[in-house]
Amino acid sequence: MKKILSIVFLLYIFLFVYGSVFGIGERTISIGGSSTWKNIETRAGIIEAGDVRPYPVLLLSSSANYSPGVSSSNGYLAAAGVHGNFSALAESSLDMSVSFDERESGLFRDTAGMYRVRSPFGSQRVDRSMARSGSGAALFGRSDGNVTIEVQSRNALFASGKRIGDFSIEFWLYPYSMENGEKIFSWASSIPVNKNTLMQRIQCIASRNRINWSFVNFFADPGFGMPDNSAFINLELAGNAPIVPKTWSHHLIRFDSVTGMVEYLVNGKSEAITYATKTRRENSEVFTPVTGNNGSFLLGESYTGLMDELKIHNGCIGRSSVQKYYSGRMETAPIDLGDDASSVVRLDITGGRTGVNRNSVINEFRENGKFRFSDDTEINFFIRYSNNPWLLTSKSWDVFTPGSDIKNIQGRFVQIAADFYSSADGETSPYLEKINIIYLPGEPPLPPRNVIAVAVDGGVQLRWRHSPDSNTEGYLVYYSSVRGELFGEDAASGRSPIDVGMNNSALIDGLQNGTLYYFKVAGYNRIEGSSAKYHAGEFSAEVTARPLRQ
Repeated sequence: MKKILSIVFLLYIFLFVYGSVFGIGERTISIGGSSTWKNIETRAGIIEAGDVRPYPVLLLSSSANYSPGVSSSNGYLAAAGVHGNFSALAESSLDMSVSFDERESGLFRDTAGMYRVRSPFGSQRVDRSMARSGSGAALFGRSDGNVTIEVQSRNALFASGKRIGDFSIEFWLYPYSMENGEKIFSWASSIPVNKNTLMQRIQCIASRNRINWSFVNFFADPGFGMPDNSAFINLELAGNAPIVPKTWSHHLIRFDSVTGMVEYLVNGKSEAITYATKTRRENSEVFTPVTGNNGSFLLGESYTGLMDELKIHNGCIGRSSVQKYYSGRMETAPIDLGDDASSVVRLDITGGRTGVNRNSVINEFRENGKFRFSDDTEINFFIRYSNNPWLLTSKSWDVFTPGSDIKNIQGRFVQIAADFYSSADGETSPYLEKINIIYLPGEPPLPPRNVIAVAVDGGVQLRWRHSPDSNTEGYLVYYSSVRGELFGEDAASGRSPIDVGMNNSALIDGLQNGTLYYFKVAGYNRIEGSSAKYHAGEFSAEVTARPLRQ
């Protein structure tokens, strides 16, 4: 028994010493996890989500998407639609954006700020496991559970009495049954015409497992408002493809005021086209929308199912956001390692991928290694460094693999970047949980020991024992005839400090006999890429000597 205890004790001592030797000096700076993401300086198409891991993670936004290398001031892109000559999706074109991501249905809001969302007590929501995008979706199925959206800004596209140009309306649907007559989306207002008042209406209604759109008293003659001019045309469009119950589908209707085209698309594919013209064909006089008074939208009036990501754009968008995720990028602010000679050893990173598959949440976790998954979800990592934080932007990025040793990254400031890519089908996003920067602080070598000064005629002979630090690259000898200054100029060997290389002795000659001189020695190492010639450590103990004629 004693022998076993002795072996265990010796093993413990060995592991303690081994760990101490090989882990000595390493320090860690954490980003993410419990340390939060406050050090993230820029992010495009990236959000924080608190329902993936115990602490918030970074993942792709499912509503404002970004693609590295593509010029976009706002980072909002989308999948290609049928007609490429129309405007791309842009946050600047958003007139309404209701994501239903709020934690309670009563808190639903238009993040574009143009409309007021009212949801009664009976309305409900589902969480991220059922939502198409973000952290929630609206659930409809009760007669008192519909959602009303009212104009609250004169700048809103559907404000009273406006002549509308291009517009687009889009949303995601997850119907439970698609019964005939289900009213999914509608707009209603009243419009004065020749001392009369007409009902104005836009409706999206289910019929035979398809979606029908109708526009009543909405598209008006170009001369509308002039005396004796009150002509409207009414339009109807019906989708060809059946809508599959309990499956998410994307619906987009758009209007081009130049040609008069009104087009309905499902999942990015054109289902129906008509023209708001007298002939119902292109190249004819275009009727454009005029909004009535006190109009409002009604969602889920007699619909059973889910709705997500309702958006209205003040443009005829040529790309519809059919994919859930695209790509994005984040960059940290410059991270201070404390000293010019600091060097990064490695970066330990945790993260994974997340998504929803058949109403179940995917959450695959990974620690270090390449962040590429079986469905092509991927994160690529980059690092750059400098001794001046303002010069980081001029430095090139180096690719690194999390958990692998990093060489030749030396400097006081580092910056980390990551490019996020969704799965091939856009349904899964990678996520980043935590970054640990493991580095060696740039500590200069310890001073040499046992410095001895011996006076000679016109000089002083110095000797010392080498510094115990293996990173010592030379020694500097400081001298002066005034205590505390150490920047003398008398010696024939040169001004203080004198670089004597890796020698452990030096003759400082050309000094004045009879004058008392003070000496200190410091070890140094050099910093790659630094403007400083030396990185000197602490001084040795001070020694004195007075040169004398022998």
